[in-house]
Amino acid sequence: MEGRSRRQLSERSVLVAALALLGGALLVRGVIAANGDFYWDDLILVGRGSSNGLFSADLLLRDHDGHFMPAAFFVAAITTKLAPLQWVWPAVTLVAMQAAAGLAVLRLLRLLLGARPALLAVFAFYLFSPLTLPSFAWWAAALNSLPMQFALAWVAGDALLLARTGRCRYAASGVIVFALSLAFFEKSVLVPFVAFAVVALCARIDGRSRPVRTVLRAGRALWIPCAALLGCWTVLYLTIVESRPMFAHLSGVPGLIWHTTALGLFPAAVGGPLRWDRWPPSPPWASPPGALVWLALAVVVVAVAAACYYKRGAVAVWLGVAGYVAVCEAAMIVTRSSDGTAYELGQTLRYVADAAVIIAIALALTVRAPMRAGVTVPRPAADPRARTIAVAALVVVFTIGSVVSSVSFQRAWRNNPTTDYLANARVALATHRDVPLLDEPVSIWVLLPVAYPSNMVSSVFDALPDRPEFTTSTPQLRKLDDSGRMVEAVVTWTRAIPQGPEPDCGFRVPAGAPGQDAPVTELPLDGPLLNWGWTAQLNYFADRDGTIEVGLPDGAPVEVAVAAGLNQVFVRVAGRGYHLAVQPRTPGLSLCIGAGPIGTVTPTQDPA
Repeated sequence: MEGRSRRQLSERSVLVAALALLGGALLVRGVIAANGDFYWDDLILVGRGSSNGLFSADLLLRDHDGHFMPAAFFVAAITTKLAPLQWVWPAVTLVAMQAAAGLAVLRLLRLLLGARPALLAVFAFYLFSPLTLPSFAWWAAALNSLPMQFALAWVAGDALLLARTGRCRYAASGVIVFALSLAFFEKSVLVPFVAFAVVALCARIDGRSRPVRTVLRAGRALWIPCAALLGCWTVLYLTIVESRPMFAHLSGVPGLIWHTTALGLFPAAVGGPLRWDRWPPSPPWASPPGALVWLALAVVVVAVAAACYYKRGAVAVWLGVAGYVAVCEAAMIVTRSSDGTAYELGQTLRYVADAAVIIAIALALTVRAPMRAGVTVPRPAADPRARTIAVAALVVVFTIGSVVSSVSFQRAWRNNPTTDYLANARVALATHRDVPLLDEPVSIWVLLPVAYPSNMVSSVFDALPDRPEFTTSTPQLRKLDDSGRMVEAVVTWTRAIPQGPEPDCGFRVPAGAPGQDAPVTELPLDGPLLNWGWTAQLNYFADRDGTIEVGLPDGAPVEVAVAAGLNQVFVRVAGRGYHLAVQPRTPGLSLCIGAGPIGTVTPTQDPA
C-alpha cells in the first residue's frame, strides 16, 4: 500500500512538473506574442474579415494562395471586428492555441508513456523546440499550424483510447477534431494517417501480432468516418482552390531539401539555430553557425542509429518520421518553388513545424519500446541514476539553446516595418478625416503588389472606425508614405493629357441633348499606358456641380464628383490604352479639361 501511494505521488509530481514546463513555455511564447504585430498575410486576413460577413461565402470559401482555411478566416474576422488592427486579440489567440496544442501533446505522451519522468524530457522537446517558433509568431501561419498540431496529438490520442477501450465517444471526438483541423489547414489531411501509424507502431512495439490488421479492425469507428470526411473535403477543396502542384521548377530541389533539413530542421531539433537572419519584408530564417550544423547532423544520426540498434521497432518509428518530413518538404516544393525561389524558404521552418509533434511521438515510442533481445547495454547507460543524470543534462542544454534561439528570433522578428507603419497610419487616418483618400497601395515594405487587391489602403484599413472615406477620386491628393504618415502627394508625368485644341478650354466635354446620354469624349494621351492602376490629374472647368465617368479603354469606368468652376480632381483608373474616356452623367453638365499628368502617386515629403 505504501509503495502504491509513493507511485501515485510520483505520477502526480510528474504531471505537476509537466504543467510547470507548459507554463514556462507559454511564458516564453507569450513574451514573443506580446512583442509581435501584424505581418503580411495577417493584413490580408484582416482586410477580408472586415469587408465580409462572418458567415459569408466570400469570407469562408476563398482560395488563399492555394490554402483552403475557412476557420482561419473566421477567427481572423472575429478578432478584427472586436478590435480592428489591434494586436491584443491575435496575441491572445496565439497563446491560447499554443496552450491547447501543448495539452493535447501532454495527453498523448501520457497515453504512450504513462506519468513517468521520461515524459518530461519528451514534452520539453515539443514545448521549447524552435522548430515551431516561426509558425507561432506569425499569426496567419499559426492559424494553420497550431490547430493542426493540436489535431495530430488529439486524434492520435483518441485512436489509442478507442483501440484500448472500444468506446465510440473517442471516435466521435477524433472525427470532430479532424474536421475542425481541415477547416484551418488543408495539410491536416495527414492527421488520420498519423493517428493510424501511432496506434499500429504502438501495437507492434508492444509485441502484438498483425498490428495493422488489428488496428484497422479496432479503430474502424474512427477510420471509416474520417475517410468519408476526407473524400467530401477533397471534392470541396478541388472545387474552390485553383492552385495546382508545380513540377516545372525542380532544378533547385536538392538545394531546398538541404537548406530545409540540414540548415533548418536538424539544428532546431537540438535547440538551435541560435541565430536568425532577415531581409524585410521577408520573415526570419534559421542561420545556424557552421559548427552547429555539423554537430546537429552528428547528434541526429547517432541518436537515431542508437535507438534503432537498441530498441525493438524503432526502425519503423524513425522511418515514419523520415517519411513525414519528406511529405512536408515535397508539399513545400510542389506548391512554393519556382525559378526565383530562394533556398532560405526552407530555413523559415514553417513548412516542417508540425514535424515537432511527430518527433515527440517518435521519441515517446522509442522510450516505450523494449530492448532488443540479446543486445548488451554499456555499463554507464545501464545505470538508472547515470542515465537519469545524462538525460536531465541533455534536456537542460536543449532548453538553454532553445531559449537563446527564441531570444535571437525575437530580435529578428521585431525588425518589422509593419509595426511603425500601422501605428503611424492609425493616427494619420484619424487626424485627416476631412478629405477622401485616394485608394492607393500600402507601402511595399508592408505588402507587395502581388497581394493586390489586398494591398490597397481600403482593404487594410477598412475596419478602422476613425478614418477618411477611401475613394477612386479626391479633390486633394494625399497618401500614406512608407512610414505610415500622411503627406501631400503629386502625380508623376508617366503620360500626359496634352493641351486641347479649343482656346481657353482645352478639350471640351459636351453635355448630352435633352433626354439623351452625353457622348463619350476621348482625351488623347502622349503615349500608351500599360495595363496597371494609374492616377489621372484632371484640371477642369465645370458649368455646374455633378458627376462624370472616367476610364481607360479596357478598364471599368469610375464615377467622379466635380464641382462648378475651375478645379482639379485626382482619379484612380485601371487598364491600358492611348486615351482617357470621359462622359458626363449629370444632365446638362459640360466641362473643359486642360493638360495634366497621368501616372503614379508619389509623396512630396511635405506633411499633410
